[in-house]
Order: sequence, then C-alpha cells, then structure tokens
Amino acid sequence: MTRDIIQDRRVTVLCYGDSNTYGYNPMNSMRYPEDIRWTGRLQKLLGEDYRVIEEGCNGRTTVYDDPVEGWKNGLGYLRPCLNTHKPVDFVILMLGTNDLKEVFHAAAEEIADGAGTLIRVIQEFTEAKQGFAPKIILVSPPEIKERILDIYEGSHQNHGAPKIAQELKKEGETIAEKTVGTYMRQMGLR
Repeated sequence: MTRDIIQDRRVTVLCYGDSNTYGYNPMNSMRYPEDIRWTGRLQKLLGEDYRVIEEGCNGRTTVYDDPVEGWKNGLGYLRPCLNTHKPVDFVILMLGTNDLKEVFHAAAEEIADGAGTLIRVIQEFTEAKQGFAPKIILVSPPEIKERILDIYEGSHQNHGAPKIAQELKKEGETIAEKTVGTYMRQMGLR
C-alpha cells in the first residue's frame, strides 16, 4: 500500500507515551477531561482533517520491563499499536520519564537509546506493514525538579532523576538527529 492510494482519509497522528499522554490527574488518580489533555487540545488545533490517537499508559517505559508491572514496556505494545491504527502518518513519541525509576538504574544515554530503539521499530515496521514510515516527533520527558521528589513520595524515582532528566535532553536530541530530525523539549515540572 502506498501513500497515494490512501489519500482520501484523515491524517493519523499517533501519540505514544506514558501518563503525560494518558492525561493522568494526580489529584484524584483519574484522567483529566479530553479538552484539558494535550492530545485533546492537539485534536482541536488540527481540526477534522486529522485523527489524533491517544496511546498513553501510566508507567510506560521505553524498553524496560517493570518488575511489578512488566506489561508497561513500550516496546512490547508498539507493533500491535501501529498495526491497529495503520495507516499512521505521524507518531509523537514521548517516553522516558518512567525509565528514571530507581529500579532501572538507567543513565540518560541508555534511556535515549531506548527511545532510539522505538524509533527504529516504528520506521521498519510501518514501512513493511503500510508501505511508508510516518514522520516521527521525539518529545523529551518533562524536566524534573528536586521538589517533585518530595511531593510524590511513592514515585520510586531515582534521587538522581532531576540530573539524569536534564542530561536526557541532550541525549534525546542526539538520537533524534540520527533518526528523525525532530526533537521537542518540554517545559519543567515544578
């Protein structure tokens, strides 16, 4: 299937991420309303010619198996997700925050490499299954301030997470330059 065969359709934007994409509300452990979530706002901005798909999962990692919730490994669900929503024109990939958990002991370079693995899977799998690779936007995890570790005591975040998250911006930019060319930095959590 080539892109020109499927011209008479909406442009599909797959947003693949963690609780930030899901729209998790930490005040009540539920979900923010659709018009508050960034994916809902994106849909409104893009309009009817676009279909924005939210594929956010609380606790999702890039490529790591959580010892308690191993099914949250982003790599494991990526291929079925891409196949379910094909044809996919754009993928906004926003993962890495949960890779900062103490249990993974992951350095910024390792987390960025995990994102690079996901990007390669997206490119190769979609090329094979839909005849073209989507444009990919890699978004950095939000900046983590020291104060956030005090607020969310049960987060299991590595106490070095603020520094690693800062380093991840540079590493993510390097991965994006090598693979997709588009990298967005998020504003910090305070």
